[in-house]
Amino acid sequence: MAKTVELVLKEGDAAPAFSAPANNGGTVSLAEFHGQNVILYFYPKDDTPGCTKEACGFRDSLADLAKSKVAVIGVSFDSADSHQQFIAKYNLNFPLLADTDGKIADAYGVRAAGKSVDRRVSFLIGLDGKIIRVVDAGNPDVQLQDMKAAVAGLKKP
Repeated sequence: MAKTVELVLKEGDAAPAFSAPANNGGTVSLAEFHGQNVILYFYPKDDTPGCTKEACGFRDSLADLAKSKVAVIGVSFDSADSHQQFIAKYNLNFPLLADTDGKIADAYGVRAAGKSVDRRVSFLIGLDGKIIRVVDAGNPDVQLQDMKAAVAGLKKP
């Protein structure tokens, strides 16, 4: 099981609202996912080995996650154009948000110290908008397995 590091946000806290440009040219907000659980995962950079492994892991798990009413949203400092290329290259099936100014990263406390890059941190947000699980393992395999375990613990719809 991955370690949970002390972050600004903790399990039980309300997930901060956000709205950001997405890979499809539109805007995505947390409010759009009302009535669903959400895995909100932050990652350092599109098309790098660890980030690709994590994104493809979520891609391959999305059908099972959807059975538990769980949506996936990825966030990084990369541009919407970069995200679109990343999605096309790996056939990703969930939105990637362009947090180029770091406002979402800062709201969730995941910005790498002194850099314009996210640490690899995942949040499972419940139907009530509260954070159920926080995983700050750094390792994409551990992140994915811990999120899947947290989803398995949810009450089935």
